[in-house]
Amino acid sequence: MEAGSASLLDMGQALKARRKTLGLTQEHVAEMAGLSRPRYREIEAGSTAARATTLINIARALGLELMLVPQSLVPAVHALLQPQDDAEDLPAFMVSSDGEADG
Repeated sequence: MEAGSASLLDMGQALKARRKTLGLTQEHVAEMAGLSRPRYREIEAGSTAARATTLINIARALGLELMLVPQSLVPAVHALLQPQDDAEDLPAFMVSSDGEADG
């Protein structure tokens, strides 16, 4: 599998997981993002690429923000997003499931 294809699949899985967490249908997200349902379905399935503006619209419909992160910082970002077992080693601020910062 090509790296681009793997990235599309990963992004699609992330969009699908967020959509399901919010209890939304593909049709609802597509409507909020200004897309047809078949087009959104293809993006979520990872079978097609999308323009940056389309991804921004989808992200916003799902209450997300699209960000560019330097590749060298990706492991650190992943580490910050992992559940913590040790309560003493928690970050100073955490984002709750409703998007609010707790601190």
